[in-house]
Amino acid sequence: MTINIDKHGTGPVLDIEHLKVTFATDAGDVYAVKDVSLEVNPGEVVAIVGESGSGKTVTAKTILGLLPETAISSGAVLINGNNVISVSPSKLRQIRGRDVAMVFQEPSTALNPVFTVGWQIAEGIRAHAGGTGKRVSAKEAKVRAIEALRKVGIPDPENRVDYYPHQFSGGQKQRVVIAAALALNPGLIVADEPTTALDVTVQAEILQLLRDLRDKYGTSIVLITHNMGVVADLADRVVVMYQGDVVEEAPAKVLFAEPKQEYTRKLLAAVPHLGRNSASQGMTTRAHQDRKVLVEAKGLTIEYPGRLGSPSFKAVDGVSFTLSEGEVFGLVGESGSGKTTIGRAIAGLNRTTGGSLKVLGYEMLNLKERTFKPLRKDIGFVFQDPAASFNPQLTIGDCVAEPLIIHSNPTPAQARKRVGELLESVQLPASYADRFPHELSGGQRQRASLARALILNPKLLIADEPTSALDVSVQAVVLELFKDIQQEFGFAALFISHDLAVVDILSHWVGVLYKGKLVEQGLGTQVMGAPQHDYTRKLIASLPVPDPDEQAKRREANRSLLAG
Repeated sequence: MTINIDKHGTGPVLDIEHLKVTFATDAGDVYAVKDVSLEVNPGEVVAIVGESGSGKTVTAKTILGLLPETAISSGAVLINGNNVISVSPSKLRQIRGRDVAMVFQEPSTALNPVFTVGWQIAEGIRAHAGGTGKRVSAKEAKVRAIEALRKVGIPDPENRVDYYPHQFSGGQKQRVVIAAALALNPGLIVADEPTTALDVTVQAEILQLLRDLRDKYGTSIVLITHNMGVVADLADRVVVMYQGDVVEEAPAKVLFAEPKQEYTRKLLAAVPHLGRNSASQGMTTRAHQDRKVLVEAKGLTIEYPGRLGSPSFKAVDGVSFTLSEGEVFGLVGESGSGKTTIGRAIAGLNRTTGGSLKVLGYEMLNLKERTFKPLRKDIGFVFQDPAASFNPQLTIGDCVAEPLIIHSNPTPAQARKRVGELLESVQLPASYADRFPHELSGGQRQRASLARALILNPKLLIADEPTSALDVSVQAVVLELFKDIQQEFGFAALFISHDLAVVDILSHWVGVLYKGKLVEQGLGTQVMGAPQHDYTRKLIASLPVPDPDEQAKRREANRSLLAG
C-alpha cells in the first residue's frame, strides 16, 4: 500500500471551527448549522451522519463555498490554511478542484447530457491550468481525462472518454463523477450521499473505489450519508449531527460499539439488519398458500420493441410466481432486473407481450382498459417518490381522496371523513388534509401516499421502493407502519426493493430477479440465510452491515465473490 500525503503537510486537510450557517427567509432567520467544529486529517475518511435537516449537507456545501446567497456564514472553514468563507471569488475558484472536489448524490444531474464525459473532465483540468501559469492543450487534457477514467475503473477509457453520460450505467456514471473530482488530484473529496441511488452490488464497487483512493493516493474523504452500513464499511471516524449541532464524534468502531448519546443509539437501532426481525422467522412452509391466489404469472414475458434499427429489449423473461390473499411477496434485484416492470404490469400500467399474467382473475395479456378498469379500485400503488407522485397544486386531502372520488363518487363530507380516518391510521393528524405536499417531510409524504393507496380498501397493494429515499429513522417508522397496516387491513402486497434487509423485515416470500429472470424464490429466511444462486449470494455479500468489525470480516470473506 502506498500513501502519498507529502503535498498536504502534517496538519489537517480540513479544519472547521465554530461554523454557523443561517438562511434568511420571509419568516425570519433559520439556523441550519449552529456551532460545528471538526477536523479531517490526510488519508482519513470522516463520515457525517444524521437525518434530513440535521445540517450535514449544508456543512458539506460550505466546504466548497456552494451555499446560496440567502445563507449567512460565520466561523472558519480552513482548507490547507485558506478560509473558504472569507476568500475572494477568484481564490475560491482555485481552491475548488485543486484542493477540494465534490461528488454529488445524483450523477445524472451532475453531468451535462450534451457533452462527452471526457470533455467535462477536461473542462476542469483546463479551467485550473491558468492558476499554474501553464496552458494545457486539448490533447493533453484528454490524456489526463483518460487517466482519470482509468483510475476509477472505467473499462476501455481510451474509447469511452468520447461517450455521452446516457451511454453509461448508474454505477459507471458515479465513477465518472468521481473521476472528474480526481482529475486535479485534490487532497480532499466531499462525497454527498454517493451511493444512495445505487444498487447494493454497484454500491459495493463504489465503496471499494473510495477505499482504494484513500489507501493508494492518501486522499481524504468527507462522507455525507444516512446509511450506517456504508459508514461501518468505509469510515475511520464518525460525526453525528442533529438539528444543526454535532452531538457525538468518535472513531467508527467505538461509536458503533458504545454510542454515548441517546440520539445515536436510536439512529443505530433504526438500521435494518439482515436476519433480524425477519417476517418469515419460524416459518417452515409458505404461509397463505391455502388462500385465494390474487396474482399468478406463468412464463410472463414483457418485451419493448427496438427503435431506429436497434433490437428489441426483453425486460421480463419467462417469470412465474403466485401471490395469495394476505401475503407479502418481496421482489428484489438491481436496476434493470425487471422488478418495477412487473409491478407496473400487475397494475395495468405496462403491457405484457407473452406468457400469462392473471391479476384478480383477469388475464393481462391483450389487456383492454374498458374491461380492466372496474378492477383498478382493488389495486393500490405506493410510488417510490411521493413528492413526484402528488400534485403540488392540490392539498394532501384532495390527493388522498382522488381515487375515492374517481371510483365511488362520494359527497364532500363522506370523502373528508374517509381521508381523516386514513390519515389517522397512518399516524398523521387529520388536520394535515389541509396542507400541501411541500409542507410535509419526506416520511410524512410517504405515509400520505400509503393512505391514498389504501383509501379504497384494496385487495392488492404494490409498493415500489417506498423507503429508498428516506432516512433510516423515518424508514424504520414507515416499515413498522406498513407491517401494522398490512396486518390490520389484510391486503396482499408486492413489495419491490433493492434493499434485502428491508425486504426481509416485511416479506413472507421472496423472489430474486436478475436480468429479467426469476433466479430464486422461497421463504425470506431461506433465501437470505442459504441462497442457492450465485447472484443472490453476491447481493447478500454486497449489503454492508452496521458493524465495522463484522463488515470487515464479511468484505474479506466475500472478496472473490464481489470481484466476480
